[in-house]
Amino acid sequence: MSKERKIKVLVCKPGLDGHDRGAKVLARALRDAGMEVIYTGLHQTPDDIVNTVIQEDPDAVMLSILSGAHNALCPVIMEKLKENGIDDVLVGVGGIIPDEDKPFLEKCGLSGFYGPGTELKKIVEFVKSNLKR
Repeated sequence: MSKERKIKVLVCKPGLDGHDRGAKVLARALRDAGMEVIYTGLHQTPDDIVNTVIQEDPDAVMLSILSGAHNALCPVIMEKLKENGIDDVLVGVGGIIPDEDKPFLEKCGLSGFYGPGTELKKIVEFVKSNLKR
C-alpha cells in the first residue's frame, strides 16, 4: 500500500508588511492538519516567492498581505508564475482585502480570500478541497 504524499503549502509574506503573526498561526494550523508547510518569512518580493515555488514545488501558495498592496503584488506574482509555466498551484490570499478588490484578484487567478478572524479550519478546508487529488 502506497502512502499518499502530504499536501505541501508555501506561506508567504510579500511586500513590506511587517506583521506575520497571522501567517505563523496559519502555518501551524496547516501543519496540524497534516500538511507540509514552508514559511518564507517577511518581506518577500514576487521574484523571491516564484523562485521558492520553483524550488519547492508546492501544491498551494497562501499569501498574507495586510499592507494594502494586494492589487499591486498579487497580479505580479501570478504573472511571474505564468511566465515560468506554473499554472497548477492553488493560490489564496489572506489579509485585509476589500470586497470590491476581490473580482480583480480572481481574474488574476487567486481563488481564496481570508481576512483577520477567519476560522483556521475554513482555510485548511479551502486548501484540501481545492486541490486536484
